Amino acid sequence: MAALIAENFRFLSLFFKSKDVMIFNGLVALGTVGSEELFSVFAFNCPCSPARNYIYGLAAIGVPALALFLIGVIWNNHTWNVVAECHKRGTKNFSTAATFLLFGSIMGRAAVAPVTWSVISLLRGEAYICALSEFVRPSSLDKFPVEYGAEVLARFPCKDVPANLTKYRDDVTRRLRYESQLFGWLLIGIVAVLVFLTKCLKHCCSPLSYRQEAYWGQYRSNEDKLFRRTAEVHSRILAANNVKQFFGFVALDKEEKELVQEFPVEGVQPSPQWNAITGVYIYRENKGFPLYSRLHKWAKGVEGNGPSPEGHEMLFLAS
Repeated sequence: MAALIAENFRFLSLFFKSKDVMIFNGLVALGTVGSEELFSVFAFNCPCSPARNYIYGLAAIGVPALALFLIGVIWNNHTWNVVAECHKRGTKNFSTAATFLLFGSIMGRAAVAPVTWSVISLLRGEAYICALSEFVRPSSLDKFPVEYGAEVLARFPCKDVPANLTKYRDDVTRRLRYESQLFGWLLIGIVAVLVFLTKCLKHCCSPLSYRQEAYWGQYRSNEDKLFRRTAEVHSRILAANNVKQFFGFVALDKEEKELVQEFPVEGVQPSPQWNAITGVYIYRENKGFPLYSRLHKWAKGVEGNGPSPEGHEMLFLAS
């Protein structure tokens, strides 16, 4: 029984490691759903005033979506790799397809949260009803009193209407909620189709076999974890050496003393080395052998970033 449980945990661990991007996007979506629910409960308050409803309703949907999109762009490592690439090398080494693939990856990941926010807002319908209630044509309502106009219609989301207009308020609310939810379901369908087509296109255009692509993903994940862990230890030991040189001693705990003794740090890496392993990387091969990252290429002593007779650019972006 214990062996079976251990095997199941091992399987789940491998599954989550192989699906880290999908799980991250799922967590982002769930967090966005929770945030939207809290916003609707505690912050959303339709002004119920002509010319203000429309602006407020669109702002309630669009402004948080825009903010979430920008946060997604900022949090994406590819964004800063592009900045470093443009600053150090320019984009002359990348073809049109590679550039499109790069920006598509950045925009696609950044769009998860804003699309989720927009979908949930549309399915709830409150912001949509607030924005468009005043634009409902009175003539489309059966026997709507002619003495009432846009000002009364704008108050429908707040239920602050005369008693004789209650049934019209319910009719307008039902109609607008139907439109809002329809747009929400259409948006879900469009996004699902786009994701499916993108996945198909990616795998059809990939120069790698399924197993090699999975290996490449595992390599990138392991390289990133080991690099971050090693950089943290290296920086701590370097800081300890500098503090010791200044004061004559350094106060270290037991674990830090073991690190200093086990991993002597003589100096720091020169800037050209940091520049060589920083930036956008597109899968390449050199003399038939794969180069899985900039660090891998630097370790193999391969020079240059663009295609050459011995180094073939495969136009496949590290995701």
